[in-house]
Amino acid sequence: MTTAQLRCGIDPRAAKLETWEAWTAAMQVGSAMFAAAVAPEGSSVECRIAHKMRSIPATGPRYYTHPGNWIAAYWLAVIGRDQERVTALCNVPLGLLRRPEVQFDEYIYHWIDTLQTGWLQRPGMQEKLVAAMQGTDPEHLVVGDRELTLKILYPPINLFYRYLRQDYDAFNAELAKALEWHKEYWTADEDRSANIEGFVAVGPLAITCLAYDAGFPIEVESEYLPKHLIERTWVGEFDT
Repeated sequence: MTTAQLRCGIDPRAAKLETWEAWTAAMQVGSAMFAAAVAPEGSSVECRIAHKMRSIPATGPRYYTHPGNWIAAYWLAVIGRDQERVTALCNVPLGLLRRPEVQFDEYIYHWIDTLQTGWLQRPGMQEKLVAAMQGTDPEHLVVGDRELTLKILYPPINLFYRYLRQDYDAFNAELAKALEWHKEYWTADEDRSANIEGFVAVGPLAITCLAYDAGFPIEVESEYLPKHLIERTWVGEFDT
């Protein structure tokens, strides 16, 4: 993921094949983590990573198979337009992500449940989305940082709500606001400004990809939203 973000620091429109290769490799690694986690004990999974097929032994739940990495892997699969990987991630049991040694606020689980339910077309998505949105209220936060939640983690949930309502104007207005918050967060001090993680607004980018594919007019342009990732310019260029 660091390499993918760094490539966009050099190539903010993702106009070069090398940038797409970096994002694809990040997607492949993210998906492979969870494929290995859910594989039967003693088995292995065959995964293509960085143009090579690799055999990865089943791992079961590990310290890195937590909700934050699941959401990151999901965003990457959406950006990469890889429906098989999205489906596989949506079949990862919530119980694998919810473990005593992993501490996340409850709304994160509602949010993952929303995404899984929506993709797999199961009932109850609206109620789960409402629970996720309400759970980001600072009064309900137990573990998460308030500023990070409001400026980075909440906006994709809000954008997904606007996407479901198919309100083009509201979607673009909230997308612009999400990018303002992203910039505020990642330029708040010298350390954050130097952090590669802020080069791309990954969550808003993924929801924008969903909206673009659904025919939304995307009126917001920003280096935080690489143009050629939104417009799937490189999709199909090589086997993923």
